[in-house]
Amino acid sequence: MMTQLTAGAVFAVAFAALSKASTGSSNLTVPPGAVYIDPLMYNVVGANYTKWRNLSSVGFNPTNTAPPLIQVFDPSFLEITGPSATIRRIASNPGFIFAHEAPIYVPNLNVLFFANTGGGTLSYSGWYNNSVVSMINMTEVDMALASTTGNVNVQVQTINLPDTVQMANGGTGPYKGNLLFVTSGRALLPPSIVLVNPNPPHNTTVLLDNFLGRQFNSLDDVKVLPGTDIIFFTDPTYGYLGGFRPEPMLPSQVYRFNPSTGQVRMVADQFVHPNGIAFTPDGKIAFITDTGVAGGILGMNQTLPSTIYQYDVDPMTHSFKNRRVFAYIDSGLPDGIQLDTMGNVYSGCGEGTHVWNAEGTLIGKFYLNSTSAQMMFTKSGLVILDEETMYLANIQAQGIDLSVW
Repeated sequence: MMTQLTAGAVFAVAFAALSKASTGSSNLTVPPGAVYIDPLMYNVVGANYTKWRNLSSVGFNPTNTAPPLIQVFDPSFLEITGPSATIRRIASNPGFIFAHEAPIYVPNLNVLFFANTGGGTLSYSGWYNNSVVSMINMTEVDMALASTTGNVNVQVQTINLPDTVQMANGGTGPYKGNLLFVTSGRALLPPSIVLVNPNPPHNTTVLLDNFLGRQFNSLDDVKVLPGTDIIFFTDPTYGYLGGFRPEPMLPSQVYRFNPSTGQVRMVADQFVHPNGIAFTPDGKIAFITDTGVAGGILGMNQTLPSTIYQYDVDPMTHSFKNRRVFAYIDSGLPDGIQLDTMGNVYSGCGEGTHVWNAEGTLIGKFYLNSTSAQMMFTKSGLVILDEETMYLANIQAQGIDLSVW
């Protein structure tokens, strides 16, 4: 006869098993600073469990390991991390959300560009003030990390951009040698798609700033369909909900823009707030995150989507069809989204970066216990934008090629 265990006993056994796995003394050897979380150990916690997560903003950390850490939910995640992966801080600016969105890595410069958040007290941007685009030199990061076993704080440089770039929020590239940004717009200044030269003086070219004479709501994220130069972008209403854009005049949708013909059209709808976007390398499958759970000035509604949807891309029309759920996020919301060359899907969520395999199974997390909207692969590893901080996870997985030439 099986003896019924209390919730506390169950988790004591689970924690012991996890600690054993994290030190490599079991059959599963994990990197330093990582823990193995076996789903079988926490499928049942019992009625007396006292640590229910009643808010999605609370992270899932059953081992109570101090962050940052790597959580392994499936042994296949070790193919991503490699045997010696760690998470180290590479830049920090407490009191200023400088690292939020729009990461673009330029390999030949070994520089990562990114933007701070639009709206909010610690962003110092809003109806009357623009956000900023910054850059960090990954060669300097590598040198600093090589000089110590701890964290570092490499200088972040802000680049000066003209007023045509208002609230940069999504980015990809290099796109024909340039940085490709989508902007949310600010006040009555329109959202736009804009090219920025990664080299000084960072001259810019606006490619699109309207839908047949109507301003977009507040463009959020952008990707280029692989094998083409055609641009796809999301347009939620977060500018209005963040207090820096007027009332929206269009539905929250996903659009396709062909710079060669000037044609722009909608390819997917029925979202609360379409946010991140990504494609598989063959361009046959698209991913869109819906962050309806976060309503800006309206607050959080945990009954609304915090979901990644998957679509087939029509080979002729490029419309998104056959919508299905890829993953639901257990903490926060799925903001930016990236893929690695093995087909795994990464998204910035409420406690760090979550990773799923191609079938939609959660296999691991880069757990920071704080909101991490975006991440980007570099030669040095995975850089995670964590608002007031930037981290580098020196993993062996590599990101898909996002460049267009």
